[in-house]
Amino acid sequence: MKYWSGVVAVIAVAAGVMWIAKPDKPVAADQAGADGTTRQTRLSPRARSQPGSPAEQVEMESPSGEPIVMAEAAPAPLKPVALASLAEPPAGPELAPGLTPMTVMENMRTAFRNYSARFGGNPVGTNQEITRTLNGANPGNTPFLQTEDGLVTNERGELVDNWGTPYFFHQLSRTEIEIQSAGPDRKMWTSDDLVMK
Repeated sequence: MKYWSGVVAVIAVAAGVMWIAKPDKPVAADQAGADGTTRQTRLSPRARSQPGSPAEQVEMESPSGEPIVMAEAAPAPLKPVALASLAEPPAGPELAPGLTPMTVMENMRTAFRNYSARFGGNPVGTNQEITRTLNGANPGNTPFLQTEDGLVTNERGELVDNWGTPYFFHQLSRTEIEIQSAGPDRKMWTSDDLVMK
């Protein structure tokens, strides 16, 4: 009797392990190997949570049907390459002699730093709200934007880059902000975007 209760316990544990290890998500592809194994590829939880990410979890299924996890690929970056960090970023059109896109973005970064030094933090809000604040709608009525630095606005009161596209401002912390230009293609979140912190 003891022998059979031990066998039943081992079978129950093995069944529980197989049930937990069995993939419950639909697989993207199956491929049979020459050694009798079946390769299954499915998106990992990290890949499912990041649209457009190619991270995959690769599983091998043995002839007995047990899955064997092989590897997980690293996810691709979700943001475009920060061209501002390259040694030679694209020159782009100049608003005036010497006012290349990178020079204008550096001048804007200086305006943000001057504002932060004066008021203890960066302005927040939409591009239009930030532009209004930097233009003097602040507690000290102090303008921080100078048109001779290439810091120009469109008809909606938004700061625009050298191609005339509004900048995107991403607040990283109270005193750090990321400035993003859509670049030559004038489309945000593409590989030619210029990014500066």
